[in-house]
Amino acid sequence: MYPYFRLFKILAFKGSRNKLAIGDEGILNLKVGLSDIDPFMELNNGRHLTIMDFGRFDLAKRSGLLQLVKDKGWGLAVAGASVRYRHRLKLFQKYKLHSQVVGYDEKWFYFHQKTIRNGKIHSAALIRTAVTSKNGIVKTPEVLAAMGYEEIKYEVPDWILAWAEADDLRPWE
Repeated sequence: MYPYFRLFKILAFKGSRNKLAIGDEGILNLKVGLSDIDPFMELNNGRHLTIMDFGRFDLAKRSGLLQLVKDKGWGLAVAGASVRYRHRLKLFQKYKLHSQVVGYDEKWFYFHQKTIRNGKIHSAALIRTAVTSKNGIVKTPEVLAAMGYEEIKYEVPDWILAWAEADDLRPWE
C-alpha cells in the first residue's frame, strides 16, 4: 500500500522548510521502517522508488510547483526511470534522500535522486517526469513561466541525453 501518511507528514512538516528553486538540491532525513522492508529485512527495491516520490513531492512543494499544479488542475507523472542499487539499507537504518532537477527540455524534467548513508550511495536513479493536464503534457516553458522563471534555458547533460536516446531506441512492444 502507498504510504500516504508518511507522504502527508513530509509535505505538512518537512515541506514547510526553506523555499527551493529549480536546480536546488532537496535533502530528506529518513529511516527504514517496518513497512519498507522485504523478507531480507532491507529496504525493498520497489520502496526505493516510492521513497524517491517523497523527494520529488518535497521539491515540488518547496519550489511552489505543487501549489501551481493544484491551482491549474494539472498533474505530475513519471515517464521513465533508471535505477541502480548498490548497497543495502537495513531495517531502522537512517539515511538521506537527495533529490535535484538536473535538466529539462521542451517536454521533460529530469531528476537525479540518491539515497546516502554515512557518505555511501546506496541507490541512485534518473527519473524523467512531466506536468500533465487534461490535454496531455504541459510543455516545460509554460510550467517554468508560470513559476516565475523568465529566462528559460534547455539544459540537459550529455549523459541524460544518451539515456533518453537509448530509451527511445528500445523496443516497447
